[in-house]
Amino acid sequence: MATSHLSENLLKFVCELQPGPGTEQICKDDDQSLSVDFESVSVIIPAQCSVHQLRLRICAQAQEQNCLTDPFAVLDPKKYALLYAREDDWYEAYDDCQVLRTLDIPWSKEDSDFLSAYMLVKPVLVVDTEEMKRQQQRLTYLVGHDLEEESTDRLGELTFTRRKLASLRRQELRNRDDVQYATDPWVTSAPITDELQEWLNRKLLVTFHYMSRISFSVQVDFNATPEVLLQIFGKVMENQALEYDTSEDLVLKVTGREEFFTGNHTLINFLWVRRCLTTNQDLHLSVLPVSQLDPETVQLVDWPLVDGFSGQFSSHDDLTLQEKDLDDIFMISLWDCNRKFRVKLLGFDIPEVPSKCNQAVYVEASLLYGTKSVFSVSSSAKPLADEVLWNEWLDFDVALSDLPRGVKLRLTINARDSDTTSSVKEQKQSSTSKDTVLYFVSLLLIDHRSVLSQGPFTLHMWPYVYTENDQTDRLSSATNPDKANSMAISILLDRYNFPVVLPNAPSDKPPSSSAPVFSRSFSNTDPLSPEDTIPQLTDSPTLRSPSSVSSSRRKSFKMGSVEYSSSLPQFLRKVDWMSRKAVEDVHWLLGNWDPLELDIPVALQLLSMDFADEVVRRLAVQRLEALSNDDLLKYLLQLVQTLKVEPFHDSFLARYLIQRALRSKRIGHFFFWFVRSEVVSSLYFRERMAVILEAYLLGCGAAMINSFIQQVQAVEALQEVAIRIKNLYPDKTNLDSTTPLKLQELLRNSNLPNEFLLPFDPRIKAGRILLENCKVMASKKKPLWLEFAPMPSPSSSTPVGIIFKEGDDLRQDMLVIQTLVVMDSIWQEKSLDLNLIPYGCIATGHNIGMIEIVRNAVTLAAVQKSFGGSAGAFKNNALFEWLKSKCPLQEIHYKTVERFVKSCAGYCVAMYVLGIGDRHNDNIMITDQGNLFHIDFGHILGNRKLFLGVKRERVPFVLTPDFLYVMGRVKSHNSLYFNRFVDTCIQAYLLLRPHSQLLVTLFSLMLLTGIPELSTAEDMRYLKEVLQQEQSEAEAKEHFLQQISECQKQGWTVQTNWWIHMVAGIR
Repeated sequence: MATSHLSENLLKFVCELQPGPGTEQICKDDDQSLSVDFESVSVIIPAQCSVHQLRLRICAQAQEQNCLTDPFAVLDPKKYALLYAREDDWYEAYDDCQVLRTLDIPWSKEDSDFLSAYMLVKPVLVVDTEEMKRQQQRLTYLVGHDLEEESTDRLGELTFTRRKLASLRRQELRNRDDVQYATDPWVTSAPITDELQEWLNRKLLVTFHYMSRISFSVQVDFNATPEVLLQIFGKVMENQALEYDTSEDLVLKVTGREEFFTGNHTLINFLWVRRCLTTNQDLHLSVLPVSQLDPETVQLVDWPLVDGFSGQFSSHDDLTLQEKDLDDIFMISLWDCNRKFRVKLLGFDIPEVPSKCNQAVYVEASLLYGTKSVFSVSSSAKPLADEVLWNEWLDFDVALSDLPRGVKLRLTINARDSDTTSSVKEQKQSSTSKDTVLYFVSLLLIDHRSVLSQGPFTLHMWPYVYTENDQTDRLSSATNPDKANSMAISILLDRYNFPVVLPNAPSDKPPSSSAPVFSRSFSNTDPLSPEDTIPQLTDSPTLRSPSSVSSSRRKSFKMGSVEYSSSLPQFLRKVDWMSRKAVEDVHWLLGNWDPLELDIPVALQLLSMDFADEVVRRLAVQRLEALSNDDLLKYLLQLVQTLKVEPFHDSFLARYLIQRALRSKRIGHFFFWFVRSEVVSSLYFRERMAVILEAYLLGCGAAMINSFIQQVQAVEALQEVAIRIKNLYPDKTNLDSTTPLKLQELLRNSNLPNEFLLPFDPRIKAGRILLENCKVMASKKKPLWLEFAPMPSPSSSTPVGIIFKEGDDLRQDMLVIQTLVVMDSIWQEKSLDLNLIPYGCIATGHNIGMIEIVRNAVTLAAVQKSFGGSAGAFKNNALFEWLKSKCPLQEIHYKTVERFVKSCAGYCVAMYVLGIGDRHNDNIMITDQGNLFHIDFGHILGNRKLFLGVKRERVPFVLTPDFLYVMGRVKSHNSLYFNRFVDTCIQAYLLLRPHSQLLVTLFSLMLLTGIPELSTAEDMRYLKEVLQQEQSEAEAKEHFLQQISECQKQGWTVQTNWWIHMVAGIR
C-alpha cells in the first residue's frame, strides 16, 4: 500500500544485497528467488527522498560494511535493480526520481518510530537467448513495426510504457479463465424483433455432433442455456447407451464456425441462433472436449514488473521549498516555479535546402493544449539556408506553475514570400495568408514521468503536408525518425539544479473561493447561458467557496449531475485549463461526478480532441467500463482513433482497451486489426499504436498469436498478388481472357496459409483457395474476387468469399457500415427490423483491406441489363419481374416484397441521414430474397460526385420508379406496400432523431483519421440538419415526407443517370 496519507517522516529499508556482475540486463524470465546467504544493510531515510537517494544510502552502507566488490555499481539502475515483493510477484523501483513514500510496497511497523520494508538489491542479469530473439521477431511481424530499434532510453516513454503495462497485463492474466476466454460467446442484449417473437412459442431443433461419430437432433426451448443443452446431450447419450468421455468438461461449438455457446445466456440471445431463425438454417452444434480447444496459455516471456506508481510524485506540501534546508531538497514542485515560461531558439539545420530557397523564414513557438493554441510567439525572420542561427529568447505570458500535464511546445518553421526580416515577436497569430508552414514538431513540456523538460533539445521535424482542417499533427509529440534527412531545430529551456516535477493533486480538495474557471475569451464575450451552467456548483464564472460545499450539498450535487450531465462538455470547453486554481476546482467537480450518470454520447464527446485533461478523460473511460462486449464493439473503431488525443502512450483509455481486449477474444480480434492498420498508416502515432498493440499481444494467448500470424500472412500474400495484377493490367478496360489464368498462377505461387480466420469476421475460417472461382474485377483499382473452401459443416458448403482491395482507403466504408450497425441497434431496440446487411469490411493496412461477398445477390445494373441491356434502366417493371422469377410461389413472393419494402425503407433513411452520394445501379444490390442493400460508400455527408462540373444526383436518396413498381405504386396510385414503406421510413427516421448526438459524435471522432470527406467540424453540420435537431417531431415528419415526394418527382433523373452510367461506364 502507498503511504501518502501516513504521518511518518522516516522509512526503514532492510536491503538484501546479491553480489555479482553488474554490467548486464534484466533477465525477463528470471524468477528473482531469494537466498538467505546474502548480506544485508539497513537504511533509514526520510519518506520524501527519491529512489536515487535510497541508492546513495545503500551504496554508502555497502561500502562501509564491505558487502559488495563494487558498491558504486548500485548507483546505476542499469547494473542493479531495487526489487520488492508484493503478493506473488516482484516489482522494481524503476524510476530513480520516484518519491519513496509513493512506492506501492507492503510496509510493516516493526519499529514504533517508522515504517519498514524489505528490498532486494539485485544485479541486472542479461539473458539474450535465441528464443527471446524469435519472440521479438514474431511480435515485430505482427505489430508491423520494430520497437526494439527505438527502445534505447531506459526512462524514455517507449521503454517506460512497455514496463508499466506489464503490471496491467499480469493482473488481467491472473484473473482470466483460459477456457472461458477461449470460448468467448457472441451474444446480444438487443430486444427480440417482432418477426422472431413468434418463434418463442415453438421449440428449436438442435442437432448435436460428437467426435464426428455420433449425431442426433433434439427439440429444446429458446430459454435454455448451454449448460442445459449439455445436460440434454448427456442424458441422450446415456439413454442410447452411447459411449463418451465423462471425465472431461465439454463445450458447444457451432459446427463449421469458430463460435461457441457458453455462459449463462439463453439460446435466443446468441447471435447465431437469431441468424439461423432469420435465414431458415438448421442449428448444428459440435460437442467438444475442452482438451481439444486450441491452448490459450500465454507462452511469451513478459517484461519484469515495475512499481505501479512510477511517474507519480508526492503532494505539493511534501515537495515545497518552504522551510527546507538545501540538503533536504531533492526535487522542486512545479507549483513553486513562479517565473514565466520561455524558450531560447538556437537555430536549425537541414541536410538539403528546398528548391525555393529565396524565402525568408521564421519560427513560431506555440503552447498547445490538445489541439488548441494557448499562446504563440514568433521569432524574427531570416533568409532560408542549410543552417540558420537565432540565439533568441521567446517569452510567453504563461506561468510555469500553471502548465498542465499534457501541454506541448509546438515549433513550426514558416516561409514568408516577402524579404522582410523585421521582428514579429509576441503575436497571437503571426502568419499571414502568404505564409506557409514548412516543418513542425512538438515537445511535451511535462513528460510521461511528470518531470518538467529542462535544458537543450534538438528535435527532428516533420515536413508539413497541408490537409484541410487536419488536426492530427497538432496532437502528436513524435519526432521524425529519419534523422539523417530531416530538419533539426535546436532550443534551450530554462535549467534548474534539481528535477522539477508536477505534484499529485488530491481529487477531494474542495474548490477555491476566487479562482476564475473560464478562459478570458469566454468569460467576457460569451457568458454562460442557463443550459451551459452547472447550477449546483456555479453561480457565475466562479466556483463556490469550500464552506458552502457541505456534505449535503455534495450529495445534492451528485443527484443533480444526472440532470446536467448533457451540458458537461459545453461547460468544460469554457474552462481556462491554463489556470491551475481553476483546474483544481474542476477536478474536484469531476471527482464527485457519478460516471454512470453520463450518457454514452457525452462520454464519447469527452474523449474527443476538445479535451486533453487527464481527469476529464478518466471520467469518460469510467463510464465506458459498464459497456457490454456487444456495445463496446459499436464504438471500438472510434475509441482506437481517440488514442491519438492522449498526451502519452500510457493512458486510462489505452489501459481500458487493452484490458477489454485481453478479456474477450471477440474484442481482441478487432482491436488487433484496428490498431495494426494505424501502425502501418499513421506516421505521427506509429510508436504509440505499436507499443499498445505489443502490450495486447504479450497477453492474448498462443492460439490468438498463431491465428494473427496466419491472417497477416494471408493479407501480405494477397497484397503482393494485387499489386502485381495492377502492374500487369494498368487500364481498367484491358482485362482479357488470360487474366483469370494469370491470377490463378500468382495465387498458386503465393505464400497463402492453408487456413486463416477472416479479419472482418473471426467466426469464419477460410480453407484452401478455390483458384477456378477467383477473378479480377473490372474496376480501376483491380479488386480481387477470391473464394476459399469453407470449414466442414452439414448445414452449408458455400465457399468463403472476399473481395481484396489494394489502393483504396476502406476506413470510410468501415465508418458507414459501423454507423449502419448503430442505426440498426437503435431500431432493433424498438423491435423494428429493417433487414440491413452490414457486410464485413476492414482496413488491414494503408489503403488495403477486405470486403465480405454477400451471397445470392446481384447489382441492380445486372438486373436491368438482363431486361434489355442499358435500356433496362428505364424499364420500371424489370426489378419486379426479376424478383418474381426468383420466387415463383405467391406466398414466398409476398414475403420477398415485404423484405424489399423494409430494407428499402431502412436504406433510404440511412443513406439520407449519412448523406451517401454516388448512388448508381452498380453499388445498389439485391438478394434473391428481396433484400435491398447499398455498397461502396465513397461519398458521404452530402458530398456529391460531379460530372463535367455538374452534380449528377438531384435527389435526397434513391427511390426510383422500379422500386415503386415493386411496391405497387404505379401512376401515383397508392398501394398497401407503398403506404407501409412510407410509415416505416417515418418511424425509422423519428427513432434516429433522439440519438442524433451519438451519430454526430461517432463521425466527429473519426476526424482523427484524415479521411478526405471527413476533415472538418463543418461536415458534422450536415448530420444535424438532416436530422432536424431544432425542429419538433411533427415538423421532422413533414420534412421527411417532403424528401419522399421529391424522390418520386425526380425519379426519372436517377434512371437517366443510371442509363448514362451503364453506357459510358462512369465510376
